[in-house]
Amino acid sequence: MFTRFIPLPLEFNPLILFRRSSTSLPVAPKLPNLADSGDTHQARNWIATFRSAKLKRSDVEITYARSSGPGGQNVNKVNTKAIARCSLQRAWIPPWAREALKATSAYVKADDTLLVSSDRNRTQSENIDDCLSKLQAIIIQAAQSGIKNEPSAAQKERVAALNRVQKARMKKERQHRSAVKQGRRGD
Repeated sequence: MFTRFIPLPLEFNPLILFRRSSTSLPVAPKLPNLADSGDTHQARNWIATFRSAKLKRSDVEITYARSSGPGGQNVNKVNTKAIARCSLQRAWIPPWAREALKATSAYVKADDTLLVSSDRNRTQSENIDDCLSKLQAIIIQAAQSGIKNEPSAAQKERVAALNRVQKARMKKERQHRSAVKQGRRGD
């Protein structure tokens, strides 16, 4: 019985926990921009699916550092701060949201990644969960920012009715001002 030795890569860092397993996150549709209502419909479906899915530790690269948050002496001894890093080129990050993601404070231009950290809690696991929820919220917000809401037929009719009422009121006001001015002339 021989055991096979697999050498670790030279850049291996034991603090980085990055597993290359299949992800359960929905793959974003390949829509560079949302041009028509069909694209918008696909984007809305993806957002609903992504919102119900849970970002896992294996979906991002996680590192740890010393925390400055609550925990007293514990945070001075243990690496409780969690830092999550995710490439913008992942299949589950929507292409139409990438420009909005690049405008966020979580974007790191040098690596083309999103970087989120948390030291709110005393334990690593709670800070990891906080990082993952922050990252998911950032991605959802960026994906929704590109979606334009189309007004319904009822909304369009309501706006048209309000415009008609406004024009009628303005016309009546002009006629009233005209009558007042004509009354001053004494004709």
